[in-house]
Amino acid sequence: MPSCGWLLLPLFVAALTAQLDHYFVSLSKVFFQCAFLISGNTIGVVTYKQTERNCSVSPPYLPSTAVDTTLQLKELQEKMLSLNISAYIIPGTDAHLSEYIAPRDARMAFMTGFTGSAGTAVVTQTKAALWTDSRYWVQAERQMDCNWELEKDVSISSVAEWLISEVPSGNEIGFDPFLFSLKTHEDYRINLESSNLSLKSVPVNLVDQVWKDREPIPSNNLTRLPDRVIQRPWQKKVMQIRDQIRDNPYEPTALLLSALDETAWLFNLRGNDIPYNPFFYSYTLLTMDEIWLFLHTDRVTDELRVYLNASCNGSYCVQLKSYDTVRDHLKKYVAQPGVKVWIGTEYTNYALYEIITPEEKLMTSSYSPVLTTKAVKDDTEQRILRDAHVRDAVAVIQLLMWLEKAVPEGKETELTAAEYVNECRSKQNDSRGPSFETISASGPNAALAHYSPSEESSRSLTVDEMYLVDSGGQYLDGTTDITRTVHWGTPTAMQKEAFTRVLMGNIEISRTIFPSGTRGVNMEMLGRRALWEVGLNYGHGTGHGVGNYFGVHEWPVGFQSNNIPFRTGMFTSIEPGYYKENDFGIRIEDVAVIVPVHTKYGHNYLTFDTVSLVPYDRKLIDTLLLSSEQLHWLNKYYETIRSLVGPELDKQGLHEEKDWMLKHTEPFMMSGSSASVCFSSLTLIALAVALLHNII
Repeated sequence: MPSCGWLLLPLFVAALTAQLDHYFVSLSKVFFQCAFLISGNTIGVVTYKQTERNCSVSPPYLPSTAVDTTLQLKELQEKMLSLNISAYIIPGTDAHLSEYIAPRDARMAFMTGFTGSAGTAVVTQTKAALWTDSRYWVQAERQMDCNWELEKDVSISSVAEWLISEVPSGNEIGFDPFLFSLKTHEDYRINLESSNLSLKSVPVNLVDQVWKDREPIPSNNLTRLPDRVIQRPWQKKVMQIRDQIRDNPYEPTALLLSALDETAWLFNLRGNDIPYNPFFYSYTLLTMDEIWLFLHTDRVTDELRVYLNASCNGSYCVQLKSYDTVRDHLKKYVAQPGVKVWIGTEYTNYALYEIITPEEKLMTSSYSPVLTTKAVKDDTEQRILRDAHVRDAVAVIQLLMWLEKAVPEGKETELTAAEYVNECRSKQNDSRGPSFETISASGPNAALAHYSPSEESSRSLTVDEMYLVDSGGQYLDGTTDITRTVHWGTPTAMQKEAFTRVLMGNIEISRTIFPSGTRGVNMEMLGRRALWEVGLNYGHGTGHGVGNYFGVHEWPVGFQSNNIPFRTGMFTSIEPGYYKENDFGIRIEDVAVIVPVHTKYGHNYLTFDTVSLVPYDRKLIDTLLLSSEQLHWLNKYYETIRSLVGPELDKQGLHEEKDWMLKHTEPFMMSGSSASVCFSSLTLIALAVALLHNII
């Protein structure tokens, strides 16, 4: 530690004198202070050891993780100048407004260096700024160089205010209409209209023009789902959707599908264009008489052409068109008299919307009938998705059992744990890889709700810290997503209470009974109530839809205000949590299916049936906080794990894992007043036996 050597020298000398004890104590203190300095927790010498950038010093300090963006910024500004654009907006999405995007669509990351999943970048001739939410502030400071300002907000109004302050009145702001939703465009327009700034649609993306090593379109072929996991052939699905087009009172003549999972679902096809998601670039235009599928046609095999009836012209013949021609083809269709195109506004980009004119040729709904129909799984889809969760539970149980043994030895890290659970999943039948990047986090890293380990950030796992693993798998028959939080040592009282209250929220939603058609947002507070009672909360959503070999976040099901009402056959996650900054994080996530329930008086009532089948960490559960109803639900859930996962563990010959599962699913004794009665009764019996023994 050369920077602290001058502090140590006098103490080394003094330590040789009579006051050895005193100076050795001082020596240890200075060693500690130097270590503290070098660890990056204060200012001074440590500035150059920090993991985050410091643009306030000269020269600026940049960590090794920061990306030099000078060249691409200069080239982009030159492109903007040639088009007379004063600012250019770069969203973090793709032309299908996807949550997860392919590397070739990560334009925001290429321009800024920031790789988080949420954000917006804006470039002017003199400045560049990134907007993202609190999940990613630290990450942004580690990855961006000093060309970029970090704006700690995600609202369009915040971006607009910045633009108004930086761009002279009367100038134009460019954007790629393929990367804007209808709502995004409207929000920008409203926020900018008073400033005399105008939006300019530029259909050819400017970032793509300066991105010299951008990845090409994948060359892999598309695949169809095997018949054993399909109940509805694509022709039947087309018929169902056409029935909804015909019955709509606004009399649309065509339906435009833009979300990638819409086309994949309609034709029972899968691809590999998006990491962790089995999708492929595509659009569909469906009328009562024709079907146009826009995709990269060179990836369609002869077998698939036969499967799609691509060589005929009937109403159940799929006409294959080049992906890049969708805008031109739609324009030609709209030019015909008497046509009206139905779009779902949540996933239709502005580039397609802006050419559907005049207004009477457009019909909108928040979600297309494909998304709302897909959300309700048929009997086959429900059965096979349940089966996928049974096999997935085996992989998670293998992970937790392995960690329970390995962590006390001090050899495992967040990264090795993530790799292990994915390896366990890969050995399960019909595995197609993880459904998202595994969140494997310990201690303070777990307080970052969406942290994933890397070679640079991965921490060693210890028995002294909480550990959170949020992972999922893609299988031919379903998609899984599960989170468990554990502690291998002695949790603090606060950790145990927080965990128990998160569990109470999970149980309260899971056991609630509600009328069919209830929205998730109306019961979301049940997941927070036990936390609210002691002043705790969490900052993410409480649940999302889950698909059958689709996206792990499948809209429009969930607990947010823009989700559709719950119906029988929908699958959703339930995932309350709590995160104490720089200390620990807790999340308990299960997937459940909505099922009908019989009530004493009413009909058409529903509840949740949990299909994730992994026990919770017993040492983190304070049963005294649980109600008798919650304990009853928990014991019943553990019985279900035993009855469904036990046979699968036997089938796979995993006897040690079965013993572990049985140990961790032993029933809990009743707590609260019931426990008191139980304890009192046992105590009286014991006393009576002792008295009788003494008498005898």
